[in-house]
Amino acid sequence: MPASRTLDVPGAHLRYEVRGDGPLLLLLGAPMPAAPFAPLADALASDHTVVTADPRGISGSTLDDPEQDSTPDLRADDVAAILDDLGAGSADVFGSSGGAVTGLALVTRHPARVGTLIAHEPPLLELLPDVAERRAEVDDIVETFHRAGPGPAFMKFMDSVGFTRGGEGAPAPPQRQPSEQELADGARFLGHELQGTTRYLPDIAALRAAPARIVVGIGAASGHLLTYRTSTALAERLRTRPAEFPGDHGGFIGQPAGFADVVRKVLAS
Repeated sequence: MPASRTLDVPGAHLRYEVRGDGPLLLLLGAPMPAAPFAPLADALASDHTVVTADPRGISGSTLDDPEQDSTPDLRADDVAAILDDLGAGSADVFGSSGGAVTGLALVTRHPARVGTLIAHEPPLLELLPDVAERRAEVDDIVETFHRAGPGPAFMKFMDSVGFTRGGEGAPAPPQRQPSEQELADGARFLGHELQGTTRYLPDIAALRAAPARIVVGIGAASGHLLTYRTSTALAERLRTRPAEFPGDHGGFIGQPAGFADVVRKVLAS
């Protein structure tokens, strides 16, 4: 069973979990909380000390000001604080989606704290040639959320990123009503996180100069997704070849054992 810990940081109270034994590996999501990473964390815990966390404002990580926006820089500082709490100088990091953007901000702001960063499908819209159109889509999603609620906004979000029903990175057709926490997390994402994450412009020069090794991960089945384009754009700017992972945007959810094997291979390469 993972050990659950809490940590107070400026403006927030973070909840994170630790399991396993071995080299330290952080699994980061945004807005995804720790729970969906549990199967992957369990698969890696036989040879790693694995840390999963609820990002600020999501699930068990609460805010002093619920109206505070979540940014990659804020989340990166939270990760550095978790490392401090663990007494760790550095760690390897796997970040998925917005968590990959958090990881890039962590390398930029705290370059000595990361050994290898696996940035799996970061939604870096600012790197795309059609960024103006993509910004407008995000703004429309957020406006729809405030005007019509999360349901219509999520439909637009799913369309904009290319998710299809039944894909590993997309929610399956609902079998139950979402919990109050899930509804709150969704509202938090739409109202206070989506714009800040997708508008993050990575400092490519700083990333190239950092001592951390950065590996861009792309799902083998993600060719139809917007995050395939953003990940390819990042890899090109970093002058590196992306690593292929099982499944699509959420491949670690549907194939945790196979996904863990690829994580190990990347970290060992």
